[in-house]
Amino acid sequence: MLRHRQTSLTIVMDNINKSHNLSAIVRSCDAAGIHEIHAVSYRKHIYTRHNAAAGSSKWVQINLHSSIESAYRHLRNEGKQILVAASTGSCVDFREIDFTLPIALVLGAEWDGISEEAVLGADRSIMVPMLGMVESLNVSVAGAVIIFEAQRQRLLKGMYDKPSLPDKELDRLLFEHTYPRLSAHLREQGIDYPRLDDDGFILSPDT
Repeated sequence: MLRHRQTSLTIVMDNINKSHNLSAIVRSCDAAGIHEIHAVSYRKHIYTRHNAAAGSSKWVQINLHSSIESAYRHLRNEGKQILVAASTGSCVDFREIDFTLPIALVLGAEWDGISEEAVLGADRSIMVPMLGMVESLNVSVAGAVIIFEAQRQRLLKGMYDKPSLPDKELDRLLFEHTYPRLSAHLREQGIDYPRLDDDGFILSPDT
């Protein structure tokens, strides 16, 4: 799982506050190999591990931001293009986007949609074309449709074939996911994690 994680693709949740939508979005991100996501919300308690995404949130890191502007600054410092899922006059079909590039996809709140600040600060607006009577998809459904198009493109390009996480970060996460209680104890004691062998067993210090 860690070797498939994609660090150049992320999601920004712009004031999405319904727990079932949060859960569905995080689960889609985990399934597509997205390593970490970002959230802006006035109700920060909704993003605690207890509330967000059942078991999936322990595999996907959620970074909280005080404003959409601070989230955008962080993402641009990482070299990501920012796309908002919004039906604006200049939006394009999401399938026209090259999702193999470093990208942050912004999804908006359930009632109000993407905030004006998020739209104005983004690089492009994208949409999921619709032919029926409804005006929009549920935010978690729209997110999943776009996320798995990104996964499809990245699979075709072989981007899941080699790790994008740095070796040190991959080893740290591997130990924490394999031995969660022991890793928490070692962190409290300020002790470095021991190395693991190819089968996940802890190597002795002399090995």
